[in-house]
Amino acid sequence: MTTTPLAGRTTTAAARATDLSKIYGQGETQVVALDQVSVAFRQSEFTAIMGPSGSGKSTLMHCVAGLDTFSSGSVRIGETELGPLKDKQLTRLRRDKIGFIFQAFNLLPTLTALENITLPMDIAGRKPDQQWLEKVIGMVGLSDRLGHRPSQLSGGQQQRVAVARALASRPDIVFGDEPTGNLDSRSGAEVLGFLRNSVREMGQTVVMVTHDPVAAAYADRVIFLADGRIVDEMYEPTADTVLDRMPRPSGGNPQTLGFDTKGRTS
Repeated sequence: MTTTPLAGRTTTAAARATDLSKIYGQGETQVVALDQVSVAFRQSEFTAIMGPSGSGKSTLMHCVAGLDTFSSGSVRIGETELGPLKDKQLTRLRRDKIGFIFQAFNLLPTLTALENITLPMDIAGRKPDQQWLEKVIGMVGLSDRLGHRPSQLSGGQQQRVAVARALASRPDIVFGDEPTGNLDSRSGAEVLGFLRNSVREMGQTVVMVTHDPVAAAYADRVIFLADGRIVDEMYEPTADTVLDRMPRPSGGNPQTLGFDTKGRTS
């Protein structure tokens, strides 16, 4: 069952995968991580990717984001096909078109919050759009923490820096890999709220891998993977509807997938 998207939703894709497959190993040890997956991530939309461990959700995100190679099929960021790109071209595309938020924050400890935020642009030799930068910093509530180094910030504040860094260059699309996995529920809700606002107020496109139905409820759309394939999709999710729709083994229950019955990761 698939919920019909709302009328008036944009159909322009910020990123698209077509018949995407990723295979590890050969012969008896072969593992099909992605099995001919086709999906579009529309501009100005927040998509959550969910599924059991080993379903292929992180592999899908890494392949679409240009962080991992794929075995067959195609991936486009905007109009750019990733397959033919050489390493330097792929690095440039990731730097210029894509923002990343990881579970581990990935901040440089010797740099201040502001220096971490502007680092990708500094490496590219580009000056930030000051008005946009101030808007992003204001949105994530870091205006009074810009001179602090990561060790002087809480985990939630460090992830706010990571969110601001991902948004600061105005990328075509932002990918988050379990971005609230290392945060307490309050800090996680703040970070998810910032991502939600970046879509609603700034027109950003966000794709997030998560195990958490509560986190997925911040998205416009949730796609569900199982065994390397997309098996379901829904719009306007709530934590309860996501939990009800999670793929599970025959006769299984939410705990089988690492969820408790209230929709929290266990």
